[in-house]
Amino acid sequence: MSSVIDILSDDYYNIHIKNNFDFIVRLLMKRLILEVCCGSADDVIQAHKAGAQRVELNSNLFHGGLTPSIGSLRVAKRETSMSIMTMVRPREGGFCYTNAEFATAVEDAHALLDHGADGLVFGFLNPDGTLDCDRTRVLAEIAQDAGKETVFHRAIDVVPDWKATLDALIDLKITRVLTSGQEPDVFYGADTVREMIEYAAGRIQILPGAGITLRNMDRIIAQTRCDQIHLAAHKSLNDTSVSSNRSIYYGSCLYPPEDRFNIIDCDYIGKVARGLAD
Repeated sequence: MSSVIDILSDDYYNIHIKNNFDFIVRLLMKRLILEVCCGSADDVIQAHKAGAQRVELNSNLFHGGLTPSIGSLRVAKRETSMSIMTMVRPREGGFCYTNAEFATAVEDAHALLDHGADGLVFGFLNPDGTLDCDRTRVLAEIAQDAGKETVFHRAIDVVPDWKATLDALIDLKITRVLTSGQEPDVFYGADTVREMIEYAAGRIQILPGAGITLRNMDRIIAQTRCDQIHLAAHKSLNDTSVSSNRSIYYGSCLYPPEDRFNIIDCDYIGKVARGLAD
């Protein structure tokens, strides 16, 4: 993390945290929680090696993250001592699900907890984009009855009234909310994230995520006054097993190269973890 001199030498910081020296001291003395967005057991293992304290385990990160397999969770739990939050999202494309999709989410939630998940990440909305309290309550109670944490994901970034949504989530005893401040990138939503943190006033955790990098994390931390961040950082690796026939594709019409796959960038995550610890 940048030094006090680095922070105070930037006019941007002077605008946003001028006269808040108590916050600067707390910021530099405490160790912030680094949560890493993972798409596989390998990702969790690499995030653990890099120094992350917590992960969000998904499948299909290309579509924003879907429910992971039980196998990936079991391997990740066996190979690491990480706190693993597991996504419960039955399909891509919005957060208003059919009855069968919601029933699938409920079954997945029980199965993930039965196999060691430390918490559930989910989000349910009505067709008009408002919070679906009934379905949210069902998933929350499943996790809470097991003594586990609950996270309402970035579905909050599309609700028409985030304050009313936070109030409802607080009533449901949700542990934390993942948000970019209702912007595509938390860098641009930082002011709203800070408003959320101030409005929550310790009643629910606010976890900023989306677009956080080594270059902007200090500024985002300072501007939002957050005590944790959610980071996604992947790199592409080669799988040569498909190299003999490059005309074959197994994916959608986007035709992603079949000899490429993504994995957590351990070096990058390590730099972020060391930056937060310094």
